[in-house]
Amino acid sequence: TSVATAAGRSGNGDAFAMSTRLRELIRSVRACKTAAEERALVAKESAAIRASLKDAESQYSHRNVAKLMYLHMLGYPTHWGQMECVTLIARASFPEKRIGYLGLMVLLDERQEVTMMVTNTIKNDLKHRNHFIAGLALCALGNICTAEMARDVAPSVASLLHSKNSYVRKKAALCSVRIVKKVPDLADEFVHGTSELLSDRHHGVLLCAVTLALELCVLDQVHVTHFRKHVPVLVKILMSLIRAGYSAEHDVGGHADPFLQVKLLRLLAKLGAGDADASDAMSDVLANVASNTDGSKNAGNAILYEAVNAIIGTESVGGLRVLAVNILGRFLGNKDNNIRYVALNTLAKVVAVDTQAVQRHRHTIVECVKDSDVTIRRSALQLVYALVNDSNIKTLAKELLDYLGVADVEFKSDLTRRIAQLITKYAPDRRWHVDTMVELLIKGGSYVAEEEARDFVVLITNSPELQGYAGRALFRAAFESEQHSNRFQLSAVAAWVLGEYGDGVVAQSTRLQGEVNTVIAEADVVKLLESILGDYHAPPAVKQVAITALAKLGTRFKTQTSAVRGAMGKVGTSANVELQQRASEFCGIFDRGPALAVPLLERLPPFVMKSKEALHGVAGRGKHEGTAVPSAPGGGGGGGGVGDLLGDLTGLDDSLPSAAAGGTAGGADLLGDLMAGYDATPGYAATPTGASVDPLADLMGGMSMGGTSTQPTTTAAADPFAGGAAPADPLGDLMGTGPPSLVPQTRPQPAADPLGDLMGGIAATPAAPPPMNAATPASAAALDGGPLSKSFVAFAKDGVEVSFVCEKPDPMDPSKTTVTATTMNRGGVPLLGYVLQAAVPKTMSLSMRAASGDSVPATGAGRVTQRLDVTNSQHGTKALAMRLRLAWNAGGAAVVEQATVDFPPGL
Repeated sequence: TSVATAAGRSGNGDAFAMSTRLRELIRSVRACKTAAEERALVAKESAAIRASLKDAESQYSHRNVAKLMYLHMLGYPTHWGQMECVTLIARASFPEKRIGYLGLMVLLDERQEVTMMVTNTIKNDLKHRNHFIAGLALCALGNICTAEMARDVAPSVASLLHSKNSYVRKKAALCSVRIVKKVPDLADEFVHGTSELLSDRHHGVLLCAVTLALELCVLDQVHVTHFRKHVPVLVKILMSLIRAGYSAEHDVGGHADPFLQVKLLRLLAKLGAGDADASDAMSDVLANVASNTDGSKNAGNAILYEAVNAIIGTESVGGLRVLAVNILGRFLGNKDNNIRYVALNTLAKVVAVDTQAVQRHRHTIVECVKDSDVTIRRSALQLVYALVNDSNIKTLAKELLDYLGVADVEFKSDLTRRIAQLITKYAPDRRWHVDTMVELLIKGGSYVAEEEARDFVVLITNSPELQGYAGRALFRAAFESEQHSNRFQLSAVAAWVLGEYGDGVVAQSTRLQGEVNTVIAEADVVKLLESILGDYHAPPAVKQVAITALAKLGTRFKTQTSAVRGAMGKVGTSANVELQQRASEFCGIFDRGPALAVPLLERLPPFVMKSKEALHGVAGRGKHEGTAVPSAPGGGGGGGGVGDLLGDLTGLDDSLPSAAAGGTAGGADLLGDLMAGYDATPGYAATPTGASVDPLADLMGGMSMGGTSTQPTTTAAADPFAGGAAPADPLGDLMGTGPPSLVPQTRPQPAADPLGDLMGGIAATPAAPPPMNAATPASAAALDGGPLSKSFVAFAKDGVEVSFVCEKPDPMDPSKTTVTATTMNRGGVPLLGYVLQAAVPKTMSLSMRAASGDSVPATGAGRVTQRLDVTNSQHGTKALAMRLRLAWNAGGAAVVEQATVDFPPGL
């Protein structure tokens, strides 16, 4: 019979507790066949332990605590026996102290108030002559030390750093790491002792000392300066480890104490960052480590990785960086995915420092894009994006496009977006740009975002010499992709380009040298557009573009007029109300004859392209919409859905009726149907009266800074995209025909509409000009600081004044403006938690530097400055505009103010 059974028959719980050792309890628990049997055994043992704990002089206290720790590991409650740990710690016997301290670390944590009761005992044990007892106290402090305990024991621990016993010095250094983490203010007490330990000959002590030095350097830059004088000593130690022979005590995988080498390299990297002298002192040893360390085993790879980080993090010479990059290149060829992942992430940091060195491993990096491990693929893609430049764009773009065809679905959206951005930024010429974007539309399919397709159309409109070439390339791609149901972005772009430049597509005179010899007839173009209209998979938005393109070709392809009319007739029976209405209205236009159809369906003017800096500036997304160049001073503004091909047609200085803000369709409008604007005429929406439209109101949550304004009362504009059934004519204003009766109307010309009518139609009802900032009356008083510098007050209220100093950093590029915002507080209460935020319209990009402070002293005693860099891509057409949001806490009250900045002319 088992011991537990015999004890149970005796009926004496205390005798059971005294006779049962920890080993016997473990054996009894393992012998239990059911959970219920185990719980019964644990309950009986717990009762016996409770009875034994009542005897203060029990000689089995240490055995009871050991069993409590075992029960705690099994998940049973043991809080009722925690105080016994405190009792054992106070005893003089080492075995009892050892079990007491172990129980203290296992059963308790720093959140328990019981820990405060052992502070005095621990302080006494730190001074004990037995170094093992002092080690127990240091070990306990390193595990459960609280901030209060740290302040009490810090002097004692700091003194133990100078102990003659290496065991105590090692434990004291580790305990010091815990103390400085809990109370950083105590770090200065350990600096001197750490400096002495860095010269210790014991490997364990040295490892702990380097760890403590690293923690001190992280806490305060002052400590980095202090420890830099120890760089020669650290270099000497590291060099001795490299050259050391075999030592059974420290050898791991053929390397002498790799743990110590890794720690030393980390400390050297910290000390050499930003200091040329320290970096020069350690350059030789870093080269030795990188050259002489065998990377065949994991220990060697760990040392090489830290050596690479040290070389990159310090002010190393170019040769060392090349050596580090070559090591990472070897890592990329390793079969271990963990090593390859580390190499890719490290190379991503190096590419910003030495791109040329990383370029040598471009082929290996591109191969990693095809790896089976998803984390490797993702890291490799990020690195490839960073490697692209003007010289390798053709090669890397081809590699990325090839990978796009086999990439995982979750990668494709981001991959197509990145490829489009890289093509736009680094394209060597526009012909290559067109060819590559067509290939992207083919391989990307539905994963190509609307803004990328939109930018491609903007490029074509601005490349007259390539319009026929691009149309033929898109015709071939769309014709070959008819069986693919996911390439509607390609179909939409092809339909739009063929509708605008179809006559150039079929003309032989527009062919370029080396172009694929494709003979395209007028009937072929019409049939392709008919096939798009007849594809039941195609979204309505694509069909809307196709039917408008057909209408345009009907006025240019004289031999295909009847075919176009026939296609219109088929669409007139479509179940889609929008397509029905468009087909019927186009037929009505053709019935009126060429005198009306030709001018209404003429070619659109080119769209204005943003500069490459604007495309890839602060926004980083590459969302670069084009805007149409006005052909006349006045014109109707089309609605702007999120899929509008023209993007943000209305800038800050364009006044539009409120009804237009509702826009046309949402995201379903793939290309925004340039030819189908919606006019805020009396037949569609009421004109806002008695109110001013704040063009900046939407930037900061729709709040106007011009004081209290009356919202205009409007009726909802008829919007076929939104599913409304209003009997509006969506082509009325565009075609200049007004209401459905097709009777021309005379409307007042707007005071200022920089966009004009996209199709040369009639203007929208003008809106009131933007309001001036009522909160900043002094902003109009600009003080010229020179031909390239202007200063003025941007905000002034309740003693808080924000002044702007605007400068042109580059006289050759007037689109860039550097604004220095200076905030002064003339009031009697300081401003705490001061934050200045700014917003600009989509036609501009903004980059804000960190402010010089977050509090503004009272009575003008100090100032807070902040730099803002603004790029206006439409400089000369649209003036600078900005909205500010200021927040601070004054006298315990939170204050939030907003203001619209009126910049002086000429910026």
